Amino acid sequence: MTVKVRFAPSPTGYLHVGNCRTALINWLFAQQQKGTFLLRLDDTDQERSDKKYEKAIFEDFNWLGITYDEIDRQSTRLHLYEDATSRLKKIGRLYPCYETPEELAFKRRQQLGQGHPPIYDRAALSLTDMEKESFERKGRLPHWRFKLEDQPIAWEDLVRGPVHFEGEKLSDPVLVRADGRPLYTLASVVDDIDFDITHIIRGEDHVANTAVQIQLMQALGADPQKFHFAHLPLLAGESGEGLSKRQGSLSVRSLQQEGILPLALIDLLGRLGTSLPIEAFSSNKPLIDGFSFSNFSRATPKFTFEELRALNTKLLHTLSYNEIRPYLTSWPQVTRSLWDNVQANLETLDDLGDWVRMYEVNPIPTCLPADISLLQMALETLPAQGWDDTDIWGFWLNALKKRTPHKGRALFMPLRQALTGQDHGPELSKIVRLLGYDKIKARLERALQQIT
Repeated sequence: MTVKVRFAPSPTGYLHVGNCRTALINWLFAQQQKGTFLLRLDDTDQERSDKKYEKAIFEDFNWLGITYDEIDRQSTRLHLYEDATSRLKKIGRLYPCYETPEELAFKRRQQLGQGHPPIYDRAALSLTDMEKESFERKGRLPHWRFKLEDQPIAWEDLVRGPVHFEGEKLSDPVLVRADGRPLYTLASVVDDIDFDITHIIRGEDHVANTAVQIQLMQALGADPQKFHFAHLPLLAGESGEGLSKRQGSLSVRSLQQEGILPLALIDLLGRLGTSLPIEAFSSNKPLIDGFSFSNFSRATPKFTFEELRALNTKLLHTLSYNEIRPYLTSWPQVTRSLWDNVQANLETLDDLGDWVRMYEVNPIPTCLPADISLLQMALETLPAQGWDDTDIWGFWLNALKKRTPHKGRALFMPLRQALTGQDHGPELSKIVRLLGYDKIKARLERALQQIT
């Protein structure tokens, strides 16, 4: 069997870590199986869909490195949904309903108040032709519901194991709005059949939808046995709350703006909720090679920014210059020498900007008047030659120690403040190698001028 999966975001908001994880799991599985990954934009909700969100989906995928083999949009496939609607009407599985949203809400409140599940009562099936005509003369157009059969629905879920529903305990879903536009359930099933999807991998909030969709597949002439379902436990925040695209702080692009590496996010989401350890991989290969649905737990996994940041820091400290280069688009001037000198002091990629500025822009010295003599001696002992020597710092330090009684912090802090304008950072030996003779001389002179 050739594997084909799909990720179907609606362009009504930015990708957040929850649906990013769903996209990633689909992609990892497709990569492992050498299958096909379809990116399908579920854009039939014209009121809420926005081109800026569609554009953002492509940008986020590109940043994450998640590639797709095919792309399609539901807005270009409306004729197929209309054809499916006609077929369902002909076989009596799609019936018109005339209740208003307010009337339906009242029915649900009544059912819940009586301790019953809010299942549609199929009152519309009892309407006479005259009653329907009366509604339509008054301008009340019908929405259309799919009539479920009262029979068991079961499948072997790749994550949840055996799943079973009774048809009579499910509510007939609305498939078509009163204005004729198809809803998610109809469009999704038509597309999954038409695109020959083999594995439907999504969140566990779709489990009941799957039961409905299996009957809809059958009604449209497809064999549900050809589909494999995997329902992943939804991610929760640190306090247990669910994640959604409306929580902008957890959108993929906000994490990018905070200096998080895509590798860190992928490493975390690729293993979160599984029995495998979360590790700082420098490529996607271990995640692809080790992927298995049997690794996933039924428990709710918690996503925390602190864990992501710690993983991000670990990656920054271990990636070589060649591995980090693709992510240095904002700092093309970063050289191998600069990276090697500062990476151990980075927690996010944004921190790199501070060190680039430290290297390129003369910092404001924070030295005190009491440091004048030390800085003067540092300037006088600064070697003009020998900068090809890897231990130029040691040579300079030994010469300076012979001229000054200062030791430890009293020796190193004024030098750091003069050269970087900071009280902390990379080792001075690395800073010295990075800056070189001309920059060090100029910064010592500037510090002296400021405090004299």
